[in-house]
Amino acid sequence: MSIKPILFNTEMVRAILDWRKDATRRIVKGFIPDDAVWGYTAFTPKGCISCRGTFADGYGEKFFKLPCEPGDILYVRETWQCWRAHRYEATADIRFRAGGDDVRLQFANGNTDSIDRLDYDTFVHKWFCHNGEWKPSLFMPKEAARIWLKVTDVRVERLQEMKPVDVIKEGAYPDCWDCLNTYGESGSQCCYGTEEQCSQCDEVMMEWEKLWTSTIKKSDLDWYGWSANPWVWVIEFERCEKPKEEN
Repeated sequence: MSIKPILFNTEMVRAILDWRKDATRRIVKGFIPDDAVWGYTAFTPKGCISCRGTFADGYGEKFFKLPCEPGDILYVRETWQCWRAHRYEATADIRFRAGGDDVRLQFANGNTDSIDRLDYDTFVHKWFCHNGEWKPSLFMPKEAARIWLKVTDVRVERLQEMKPVDVIKEGAYPDCWDCLNTYGESGSQCCYGTEEQCSQCDEVMMEWEKLWTSTIKKSDLDWYGWSANPWVWVIEFERCEKPKEEN
């Protein structure tokens, strides 16, 4: 088991907090042939997935490192701020832009000598927000994380293989979450009847296309936009407690 960070924007953090998000898609970087076939062979190194196809040097097999594996623990990096600190108690209070309860970090042994205060002083000196500014999620240290996820599945798909049920599991369309819970994950039926009869399902896919495109740099749209139908990592997860060794 490995412990790794994963970044989410404020909207997606709220979806996780509301138990509406248990999957995410991330772009597979590097050249991938159109005839790619993904899987595992006897020669696939640990922590990798095999990709067979026609590469620049001919048909063959290459290996791509997995971003994470089932059983790994991910701590969520989100927009945050250290807004209050108590030196005598050696505590720091963390606030999150997505809302929810603050988190109080306890360092060392409180009112003892300077050696015991080392972690506290280092953290507060580096992260305390003197002017109330928010810190980008990219710079959230593991100590400040409040959301922990356990990876349940990792696979590779084309982006456009998504169905409305997949968009809902991404947390991007909260109005349909109750529908998913009612009718399950088959994707064959929803509260409007069958998927083919559901205008809401069409709207879900159109909104997801817009959302995905909004996250891609204009210079990269031809490679990674919705129309480009890139290969993506599909990472599924469930909420979990912070590992004991991290407490």
